[in-house]
Amino acid sequence: MIEPKKQSKNRGFYVRMKLLNHNNGGSRNRGLFCYRYFKWVLWFSLSFYFFASFLFNHKPNTISKTTVPQYSKASRALIEYPETQHHRDSLNGLKIYVYDLPSKYNIDWLSNERCSNHLFASEVAIHKALLNSDVRTLNPYEADFFFVPVYVSCNFSTVNGFPAIGHARSLISSAIKLISSEFNFWNRSSGSDHIFVASHDFGSCFHTLEDVAMADGVPEFLRKSIILQTFGVKYDHPCQKAEHIVIPPYISPESVRKTLATSDVNGRRDIFAFFRGKMEVHPKNVSGRFYSKKVRTVILKKYGSDRRFYLKRNRFIGYQSEILRSTFCLCPLGWAPWSPRLVESVVLGCVPVIIADGIDLPFSSAVPWSEISVTVAEKDVGKLGTILENVAATNLSTIQQKLWDPRISRALLFHDRTVEGDATWQVLHALTEKLSRSHHRSRVSNE
Repeated sequence: MIEPKKQSKNRGFYVRMKLLNHNNGGSRNRGLFCYRYFKWVLWFSLSFYFFASFLFNHKPNTISKTTVPQYSKASRALIEYPETQHHRDSLNGLKIYVYDLPSKYNIDWLSNERCSNHLFASEVAIHKALLNSDVRTLNPYEADFFFVPVYVSCNFSTVNGFPAIGHARSLISSAIKLISSEFNFWNRSSGSDHIFVASHDFGSCFHTLEDVAMADGVPEFLRKSIILQTFGVKYDHPCQKAEHIVIPPYISPESVRKTLATSDVNGRRDIFAFFRGKMEVHPKNVSGRFYSKKVRTVILKKYGSDRRFYLKRNRFIGYQSEILRSTFCLCPLGWAPWSPRLVESVVLGCVPVIIADGIDLPFSSAVPWSEISVTVAEKDVGKLGTILENVAATNLSTIQQKLWDPRISRALLFHDRTVEGDATWQVLHALTEKLSRSHHRSRVSNE
């Protein structure tokens, strides 16, 4: 009942308005036409203006890939970069055959979860990455190199919890006897195209004390092979008498991602100089040697009460959050010259202070160590405070900008699947420079 009335009323109003307009004559129609014409011209002009402005101002991003991002961007890049497989073209068609050894040589050790997460776990990470890599070949006759997956750093001592590698030589020797009896690839090259990992203190010498390691030297059966080892020095040393590639110690990418995701990466770095780890007041060992060549002891005695230095001797599970708060992270030698702190400080944006004379650092072609770190001679450790204050007053911001490049962090971390530019990729890239050792390529070129 209500609706028809409304319709009738509206319709009457419409008719009256139409009649009124009709009675106003042609002048009224002409005015309405001009109004509509002007409205359309105005709409077209404004649309054209905004469209032209968009085309003029919306330029493609021309920032160079080498531009250094801010730290927050670098952190997000570390967390979010896509896990894409590396491109074979960039690795010169490299092909690697991975031996399928009995589980006693590798998989059985994983029953202890520390095996795949401690600082020596690059032997596990590289094995996993190669199994998932597109450089892997299942045809050994087309392989350039052969990877022998023997885990030697997963035998943890029940007394002190540290890796006990006294079994390493016999375990590797056993693996070599097995592959040389079942395949002909080892014998044809005397193992020169075979790859092993030695991720503990003195690498291919397989001993944790340097004097014993030097006395034993590299085992005879490995002297022609390629060793991926964390130990690297620039001077002559018995533990570098085999062909080798220096690799970084293992730091879990997941632990880094978690720290960056749960911490304020743009927070204030309120710690000037940071170190947490073993610092002996009386560093002489039962072997007669001094731990860290007394470097850490000097640091503790001289700077233990210095408010600029945050020095802690006890373990703390959340210490990576302390690195995020620090400007400088001290990386003094221990028994060996290298330290996992080198990797942790870089990936968490803290300037590494390297105190280890003659150290050969990993992947120098990808990581510009001299530009992102501070090197202090062991004899000058007593001047550490003055040296760091000078850096802070001069070129600290330059060092930090270069340090925050996410490509550098990527190069120092191992992943289960190889990402182009990551630590395993850097190993593969280094192997492309040793293709003269490839029996396969030599045979093909001769043919």
